[in-house]
Amino acid sequence: MHLGNLGGKVIGVAAVMLFVAACSTAPEETADSTGGGGQTGSTQPAVQQQSTTQSTATQQASGPRPGSAEDFVLNVGDRVFFDFDKYNLSPEARRTLERQAAWMQRYPSVTIAIEGHCDERGTREYNLALGERRANAAKAYLVALGVDANRLSTISYGKERPEALGSNEAAWAQNRRSVTVVQ
Repeated sequence: MHLGNLGGKVIGVAAVMLFVAACSTAPEETADSTGGGGQTGSTQPAVQQQSTTQSTATQQASGPRPGSAEDFVLNVGDRVFFDFDKYNLSPEARRTLERQAAWMQRYPSVTIAIEGHCDERGTREYNLALGERRANAAKAYLVALGVDANRLSTISYGKERPEALGSNEAAWAQNRRSVTVVQ
């Protein structure tokens, strides 16, 4: 009986030692797979992993591809806002559109669509017309700044595509806008 107990302890200790040994080799394998450790076996997966990691880090450090829709949204700004029942451009809206025009001059092959949006108040027909006037106001300013009108299209969504839900001034202010979309 004593011998059986001892045998069980020996097996238990052996199992623990195997477990510890297995755990101690795992970090080396992990380091190899990221390209940071020594060589064990083929280096191809480690090189591929390292290349992918460096590529991802380069993309993150450099930001979006210049001339892309993401570049436009992040570095220029894609929307301007309007007062209630208005389609005239505020000074802030003009500054945003001036940045958009400068960006479009740098990327002459890019075309855009300008969406006109309204808040939920008013009839569907009225808001479609107001959204069209807002989109056209943004387009006219871009053309006045030297952007070729053939590169610009407009569409009105009226109140059909709200940015913010809610029946309060905070939501309405976000919904009274034009959005410039790189195509």
